[in-house]
Amino acid sequence: MVPDLDCSTREDGEVESFQLFSNDIIADEHSHAHGTCPKNKSLSAGTKSTVQPKNLDIILPTSPKPLPSPSGYWSPLKAIPLSSFYKLHRVPSLTAMGENSQADAHTIELPRSEPISNPEPLENMLQNGSIHNKILEQVIRTPGRQPSPQPTHLCVPGPSQHKVLHEEGSGYVAPKFEGKELQMDQVMDQLEEKGFIPPEFVESETNWFYNELGIDDMYFQTETVPAIVNHILSLYAGKVAAFARDDGRLEIRLDKEAVDHAVYIDTSKPGISVIDGPRYEQRIDEKYIDGSTSSNSYRVETFRSGSHLPGEKDQQLRCYFVYKCIFANPNPDLEETRLDIIGEKRFLQKATQNTKDIYQEVMDHVVSRAGPVIEMFEMEGSREKRLVIAYRQGSAMGMFSALSDLYHYYGCTSSRKYVEQFSNGITIMSIYLRPLPQSGATSMHPPIEAAIHQIMKEASLLYCIPQNKFQSHFASGRLSLQETIYAHCVWVFVGHFLNRLGSEYASLASLLDPSNSVHAEMLSKIKRRLRTETFTSDYILEIINKYPDLVRSLYLSFANTHYVQTRGEQDDFIPTLSYLRIKVQHVLDDNELKSLVSKSVANEHDEMVMTAFRVFNAAVLKTNFYTPTKVALSFRVNPKFLPEVEYPQPLFGMFLIISSEFRGFHLRFRDIARGGIRIVKSRNREAYSINARSLFDENYNLANTQQRKNKDIPEGGSKGVILLDVHHQDKVRVAFEKYIDSIMDLLLPPTSPGIKDPIVDLHGQQEILFMGPDENTADLVDWATEHARKRGAPWWKSFFTGKSPKLGGIPHDVYGMTTLSVREYVLGIYRKLNLTPDSVRKLQTGGPDGDLGSNEILLSNEKYTAIVDGAGVLVDPNGIDHSELVRLAKRRVMISDFDLSKLSPDGYRVLIDETNITLPSGEVVHNGMIFRNTFHLRGGKQFDIFVPCGGRPESVDLSTVHKLIVDGKSTIPYIVEGANLFITQDAKLRLEKAGCILYKDASANKGGVTSSSLEVLASLSFDDPGFVENMCIREDGSAPPFYDAYVKEVQQTIKRNAALEFEAIWREHQQTGIARSTLSDTLSVAITKLDEELQKTELWQNSELRRSVLEDALPQLLLAKIGLETIIERVPDNYLRAIFGSYLASRFVYEHGSSPSQFAFFEFMSKRMAKLPQPAPFPLTNGVHEFQV
Repeated sequence: MVPDLDCSTREDGEVESFQLFSNDIIADEHSHAHGTCPKNKSLSAGTKSTVQPKNLDIILPTSPKPLPSPSGYWSPLKAIPLSSFYKLHRVPSLTAMGENSQADAHTIELPRSEPISNPEPLENMLQNGSIHNKILEQVIRTPGRQPSPQPTHLCVPGPSQHKVLHEEGSGYVAPKFEGKELQMDQVMDQLEEKGFIPPEFVESETNWFYNELGIDDMYFQTETVPAIVNHILSLYAGKVAAFARDDGRLEIRLDKEAVDHAVYIDTSKPGISVIDGPRYEQRIDEKYIDGSTSSNSYRVETFRSGSHLPGEKDQQLRCYFVYKCIFANPNPDLEETRLDIIGEKRFLQKATQNTKDIYQEVMDHVVSRAGPVIEMFEMEGSREKRLVIAYRQGSAMGMFSALSDLYHYYGCTSSRKYVEQFSNGITIMSIYLRPLPQSGATSMHPPIEAAIHQIMKEASLLYCIPQNKFQSHFASGRLSLQETIYAHCVWVFVGHFLNRLGSEYASLASLLDPSNSVHAEMLSKIKRRLRTETFTSDYILEIINKYPDLVRSLYLSFANTHYVQTRGEQDDFIPTLSYLRIKVQHVLDDNELKSLVSKSVANEHDEMVMTAFRVFNAAVLKTNFYTPTKVALSFRVNPKFLPEVEYPQPLFGMFLIISSEFRGFHLRFRDIARGGIRIVKSRNREAYSINARSLFDENYNLANTQQRKNKDIPEGGSKGVILLDVHHQDKVRVAFEKYIDSIMDLLLPPTSPGIKDPIVDLHGQQEILFMGPDENTADLVDWATEHARKRGAPWWKSFFTGKSPKLGGIPHDVYGMTTLSVREYVLGIYRKLNLTPDSVRKLQTGGPDGDLGSNEILLSNEKYTAIVDGAGVLVDPNGIDHSELVRLAKRRVMISDFDLSKLSPDGYRVLIDETNITLPSGEVVHNGMIFRNTFHLRGGKQFDIFVPCGGRPESVDLSTVHKLIVDGKSTIPYIVEGANLFITQDAKLRLEKAGCILYKDASANKGGVTSSSLEVLASLSFDDPGFVENMCIREDGSAPPFYDAYVKEVQQTIKRNAALEFEAIWREHQQTGIARSTLSDTLSVAITKLDEELQKTELWQNSELRRSVLEDALPQLLLAKIGLETIIERVPDNYLRAIFGSYLASRFVYEHGSSPSQFAFFEFMSKRMAKLPQPAPFPLTNGVHEFQV
């Protein structure tokens, strides 16, 4: 990036003139993986030339020098008085931001800074608060991170032959309309008939419209004569109306919308965003561009008239023409890139070959990218620049209008713009930018040669959030794009984390025991209720909008920490506004910001909101905010700011991800943790508000549940939740891809300057996340795996579980992994009570179409008497035909496909859309939906065992559980909760008190997480070739022998772990009488706590013990195939520690219970140490023997 150049100022405040060119041309060394942007061919090398600030612009040199390089291009312009430009820009008072430098010459040379020697370490800078303008060598670098290809494409300066356009004109040539002259005569005839325009002006007005506005023949060929007449009349009426205005201003606002095209004409002042006008560009975005698909899309042409309006020196007409696309091939392959196949017919007809070549190059890049492609082309012989931006349809809503605000902010205007749609789902925008006409206002902006690079960089930021909540401040120039998007992100943060529950909640929480699951559940419900009655997102937005100056100061603090000038003072890009403000304006420390907030705000609520900005700044450990190419904004946040009273279990890590389509979190309780990623939809705005308020708490609780469930495996609990914006409920795939890619920005190191710049990493440790499928993401897992591989992630194989077997995944549904665990608890009850399964009457929610439900049917041999699924209710007191159920389960279809001829006379089926159904007993069911939703709560002793394999959370709670209790006795003797959170904890305790034998979800359905953990372990243990050979299903569908054998070992491990926990809970309940659902949590906490303690002890340093434990804990097939030493070499050390700790902890607690004697662990470890080749006394100094579980 170009350094912030110091320009001398005189005592009168005027900026001294400055040198535009250096005599020495310095070769630009920026490069790009796919080619680079050109240096300016149209400029000559040259003599020194100076300008005054009032005429702040490029003055071309007059004496050319021989070209210094074979490429024949000059380096990017470096003569930009940025300090002075910034003082003159649309920012707060110039005097407050100025530097008291004294002029020492009338004309000054551009300074050439020497490389910084012995830079101060960032750690010291963090301590003494002197972080300023960090260069690459001063950034804390994460150890051991691997290089990554980039998900987006941004053109950077560099020696390339094809980035200067040699053709004149727009690159579009409309086919000549042969009937244009005849049409003009018809138009004039109708104008004369109307009589509105005086006859002597009819011809001149018609000629002006046809020949001086620059409208091409496509318009005249498309429109009818009456429509053109109306347009001309409207324009003339605008001129007449101007005479009636006090200011005499001419305003023309014309729009016509037809089924297949639209026309908008508006008066426009170059370089100005009109906030209160008709906002035609926003309308075009919303009505035509945002909703474009390959089957229904619109192309846009817009241009500015070549001449000014009569009597208006600063106004021109801006015309917009929208046409419905007619594709040559409407259904191509999504990876197809040939323009002649995917192009729109008008585009193919009008575009010149040079334009097609440009679009073809851009198209080849964008189909392989997750984000946008941003290219810039010089126009030979002109200062005009052609900016080309391509992205996938629907991935950047409002981008067309937002780009106008962006280039207006940098003093540019567009002569014409094109939006082209392609049938492979790609949108390409082409914008022709030129500097504003020479005036005093131009001194507020950098030259276009410099501004264009800033526009390109910020276009990537704009792509993430094209229309932020503070867009009006940006459009008016009061805040920069970076400041408004920063404010938008903090607005999201504040809405989730503003501590507003009050002292009453804290008092109540102090009286309750957070380790008691019933108390914790009640506190969670109270917190949810309290938050619905406090600050709304609109109220928070209103408060932030009142303090743009505070936002600017707070943003400076954020930028001062996280902005990196990648090449020190030799950076070739124009600095971003972040860097400029750091250099020119004083950056306040936290105490100064605290004082400023207190002095500036009007009341306590305002102070709470604005103080949350400081909390956000302090919590962010790293971010991709300043990465030039990104698809969403991600922040790695230190979760220590969370109040302990609300979140008693501390989080290890937190990611916050924000885009225009969604907001999301990823939370984990340990460094090594795994859990699914779910996408939450909202059926209306009210549901969205509810989901937004509970988003973080739901994510936290789900991760906490996962933490308890993962007690047998090395990974702790984690969870990711993505909440789709209320206006983007159809953007499931777009949101997921942006969420994953932006998190990866913070996990992988950057390698290409100007593409993925280095980030400030205050966390300073390598992080690996392990994810899996959840609600609405099961079919997206393969993409995430492949994307991680494309970005060069060394852990791509283990990044996601639940992937296709062709990628080495072990699908839970195919092999019944979750069901195997649930089934072990069902069989355990039968075994302990000597029950005969075929005589047990069984109720199951979650039918033959689901993963858990279908496999439970396939594995079971009980007498099914009722099944409830998405279609309705199926009942037969005499037993539902098992062979028919198996048929449905194998086909994965609902009970609506059940053959009713196989029901007994007492059997029946009620579907959700049926009404007024009479049952065999004579009972009338008035509403099938209500009957289905409440069937599991029907009284009577119709069932012996209930296995929920599906259904909504909290389907049985404290308010409904009494329906399952008659005369103090549970109507269902045995319940094994396969579905997550189906029964609330307080309802579980009430059922157990009524005599029900109940095993909760965290124990019963842990088979899936065990399978996923062992899938991850195999991925980490094999190298890439070995993984493909042994773990990936072949193209012909055959499985490698190792894969089949490994799946069987995984299944045996699941059943073994489930049996161990079942026996431990049964035994401890018999000894203590404590409810089994409570003991499940107690065991989980005990194992987790002991696991964490063990990982910190000296036991890990005992190599013989370490090897012995790993040999028992690791799958025997992996040990035989790869060998322990190779596994230790390949698997990360912290992951091996987690295996070591979780195995010892779970085996000890399952054997000795959650409350062992003081020396039980010493005895347990002594037995294990005695088995080692060279027995060593168990160390008594490490404190483990005193551990109280």
